[in-house]
Amino acid sequence: MYTSIIASKLYIPPRRPKTVPRPRLMKKLNEGLYRKLTLVSASAGFGKTTLISEWLADCGHPAAWLSMDEGDNDLSRFLTYLTAALQSIEAKIGEGVFDVLQSPQPPSTDSILTVLINDVANSVSDRFILALDDYHLIDTEPINKALSFLVEHLPPNMHLVISTREDPPFPLAKMRARDQLTELRGTDLRFTHSETVAFLHRVMDLNLSAETISALETRTEGWIAGLQLAAISMQGHQDATGFIKSFTGNHHYVLDYLVEEVLQQQTEDVQTFLLYTSILERLCGSLCDAVLNHSPSSEPYPSGQEILEQLEMANLFIIPLDNERSWYRYHHLFAEALRQRLTQRSTTATDSTSTDTAVASSAGNRGRTVAELHRRASLWYQDKGQDIEAFRHAVAAGELDLATALVEGGGLPLHFRGATTTVLNWLSSLPNTVLNARPSLWVIYSSALLMTGQVDEAEQKVQAAEKVLERAELNVKNKDLIGHTASIRATLAVSRYQVEAIIDQSRKALEYLHPDNLPVRTATVWTLGHAYHLQGNRAAAKKAFTEAASTSKNIGHIIINITATIGLGEIQETENELHLATRTYQNVLQLAGEPPLPISCEAHLGLARIQYERNNIDAALKHAEQALQLARQIEKTDRFLACEVFLTRLKLVQGDVTGASVMLKITEQIAQQYHFDHQIPEIAATQVLVLLQQDKVTEAAKLAARYKLPFSQARVHIARGEITAALSILASLRQQAEQKNWKNEQLKVMILQAVTLYEHGERDVAVQLLGNALSLAEPGGFIRIFVDEGNPMVKLLSEAAAQKTTTSYANKLLTFFKLEKKQDDKRSERSIVSHDQMLVEALSEREMEVLQLIALGLSNGEICEQLHLALSTVKGHNRNIFGKLQVRRRTEAVARARELGLLPS
Repeated sequence: MYTSIIASKLYIPPRRPKTVPRPRLMKKLNEGLYRKLTLVSASAGFGKTTLISEWLADCGHPAAWLSMDEGDNDLSRFLTYLTAALQSIEAKIGEGVFDVLQSPQPPSTDSILTVLINDVANSVSDRFILALDDYHLIDTEPINKALSFLVEHLPPNMHLVISTREDPPFPLAKMRARDQLTELRGTDLRFTHSETVAFLHRVMDLNLSAETISALETRTEGWIAGLQLAAISMQGHQDATGFIKSFTGNHHYVLDYLVEEVLQQQTEDVQTFLLYTSILERLCGSLCDAVLNHSPSSEPYPSGQEILEQLEMANLFIIPLDNERSWYRYHHLFAEALRQRLTQRSTTATDSTSTDTAVASSAGNRGRTVAELHRRASLWYQDKGQDIEAFRHAVAAGELDLATALVEGGGLPLHFRGATTTVLNWLSSLPNTVLNARPSLWVIYSSALLMTGQVDEAEQKVQAAEKVLERAELNVKNKDLIGHTASIRATLAVSRYQVEAIIDQSRKALEYLHPDNLPVRTATVWTLGHAYHLQGNRAAAKKAFTEAASTSKNIGHIIINITATIGLGEIQETENELHLATRTYQNVLQLAGEPPLPISCEAHLGLARIQYERNNIDAALKHAEQALQLARQIEKTDRFLACEVFLTRLKLVQGDVTGASVMLKITEQIAQQYHFDHQIPEIAATQVLVLLQQDKVTEAAKLAARYKLPFSQARVHIARGEITAALSILASLRQQAEQKNWKNEQLKVMILQAVTLYEHGERDVAVQLLGNALSLAEPGGFIRIFVDEGNPMVKLLSEAAAQKTTTSYANKLLTFFKLEKKQDDKRSERSIVSHDQMLVEALSEREMEVLQLIALGLSNGEICEQLHLALSTVKGHNRNIFGKLQVRRRTEAVARARELGLLPS
């Protein structure tokens, strides 16, 4: 489910029946089409919207339109409307974007925009224009960054037009220098003398003398809004010259004067209509009727639709938003002035216990406060299913109960529907006394913060909710809220790998949550499954993941569907069902959409592991890099470290032992710095493999002992020739794996056992054990788990093949060993050429470490911190590296090293 679209925001304002031709501006707009961006920037009242809409009607290119409002400061909402606008050009653009935007962990903005940009480039054949109107209402940095990215990577078949009162924070100077920008500003938009004459005579039907027009032009300085207000006011004055002399000053005071003049010429009903409906961003007949609290057929009042049409005919600062004349909006400047007067009159009425005479006499019991008007608008929007607009008006009305009900959302809270920023802004504005009186708001506050990755803040809010609920009556609603707080705590514990806390809080949540609260109950079943998985209780985890995946699919809870399906894939991997796990992870990628949700990094990492095991190294690398890119989008989690460790193992396979060592040191430091303790054992186990390949057995032994890594300790014993000690550890590990039915651990231990027994001289036992391992491995297509054991495994497989005690699978594995040896030989040849023939002198191990960090983009100071070296030492290594590579700069050093095969390309 995604936020309902307000269609009128996407309509290009239709052409007015009477307009002033502006060929000089049309020519400039047309000439700018070959550039990326047209910026129409001027203060209010200079006809920006009218100019652009009229140009789009005649320019001969398809066009998309998006009218911005303050609600679009929510990034998810902005991207939703941007996608909808582009789909008005081609429906296939961003087909999957709507769904992913509603997720608690949406993809990065750049990823979403990349999909839209690629879709535009590939799906749209003709050049088209996208116009963003009133961009000055956007004041959030993420949206400005998003649009900067779009402008920078704008496809050649797309032209962007932005209308705004102030320049957006884009690199405009650079765009000017590159001839990528067309600009129209206030000096361009001001009416010339001939345009002023045409406007007053043709559009406003005023028969004025040349002297009067010149005087009016001087007073307004070509300001279109001022001219229009003055013209409307003059329609009720006999003495045009005297009227023009009666106002002076800057635009602010001119506006005040002219709006008052315009209002005084309207009937009391129209004055009331203008003032009361000025609270609305967009107007339609039935909405206006609701705000004024009368039905279309009520007497003696005309209907809202009739008044809107009258206002348009009178050219009274109202702009139609669709061709059917169903939706309108006021000119922003005019609306602001009306709202100011409405607030003043409402305040005056409150202070004096009486309303403004003109307004009160015609309004009757339609409502006397601005808050009441907002309340009526909120109820109308709520009835139409536009809950975000309803919420905004409820907040403006100060209607806490109504706003709370809208935020709670009747099962699907509003912050799950593209209004996270709006909801958080409101909640942060409420005093604790209000939140304490409504504990559901504390819970929603915590949930919304958790969605945005603000874990510490989410913990504070859930504590506040718990404190209030401890003293509250245990009714049905509060019991469900207690369950929800427990579910939030379980989710917080998941990020910290606190297994017991996850289980305790999940069970409490399921006990207290209402049976109908399926979204939260399903999320809780998943957290419980996650805890079981961490415990090693794979059967219980599988059952929980299956239930969570099934229920979440039925209710459309995409995030839990994805996470539970990932859990199932991981369980299938542990059961050696690689074919089934592959299909499961591929299903996750389909669910994750395009651009993919960041949580799908786990599916890519799972596929990377499987492709690696099948010896498809290039495919494994591709999935691992995609996993890392997505994992880095998830704030305050350690998932990217798991990707880094896997990529380190790929470096080992590719023979880049030094690169693997440097990468692991960086990964270890990050894990320790941010207390990602759960990742440290896997990092240490990989470090042991690297150290053993470097013949640093003593260091490997210390590391394996420090982190109590029995499998790594067995490898250390083997490296030292301590076979009995190694076999003792492996026998114990195998017994544990068999007792727990951990099939993947059984296979891993059996393979190392077989190799170790063979080296120990127990060849028949080793061959028999290898046969058992092959039987377990063949259905899943395991390859690397054998190949990674190197030459000892070649000997064992050859022995088994000679004894004819194994299947053809052994011969298949031997073929892979031959291919591996050829690749190793080629790498060795390249290394010999690189180091002995093309380098003046080979780089030392420390210099290789520094080079790796340079390639990662680290500064000298950062390299000092990583390697615990003095700055002068690092600079000395730099000089040595540059000299040996015969280069002068860092970038040249990296490029040269890649040419020589010292760094991966």
